[in-house]
Amino acid sequence: MKRFIALSIEEVKHVAHWLAKETMEWKEPIPDFETRLPGRLESCLHTPFMTFGKRVAYKGLQGKSAMLFYLMIKNHPFQNGNKRIAVTTLLYFLYKNGKWLKIDNQRLYNFAKFVAESDPQVKDSMVKLIEEFIAKNISDLSKRTSAE
Repeated sequence: MKRFIALSIEEVKHVAHWLAKETMEWKEPIPDFETRLPGRLESCLHTPFMTFGKRVAYKGLQGKSAMLFYLMIKNHPFQNGNKRIAVTTLLYFLYKNGKWLKIDNQRLYNFAKFVAESDPQVKDSMVKLIEEFIAKNISDLSKRTSAE
């Protein structure tokens, strides 16, 4: 079974949070990392790697990526900027695992807004939709061109 590289709190702080703050601040500032809500970010990062017995809860890179993206948006680990940080966290997670998304930033952010507006009661369906979205747009990092 292929093992995937998880993200640490420090990586989210020094890469994903910083990248969102530097490139996606727009009209609403992203608060300092230290203002995050205790335990929520940790939960978002650990949940995709959960197991029940010896069975993984979220299969494959796309399953883990979908759950990570959903939780980073819906669990609000930060006071503001959760969608933007979710986008950069997803991209960094895929990058660490040798993948990338062939999609422009605005379309990815619009998808994040769609996820944010979804009803929590349809969580499983939304996670499946995110997984399909990722599957449709994923590519090997080694095949990524400078035009993407």
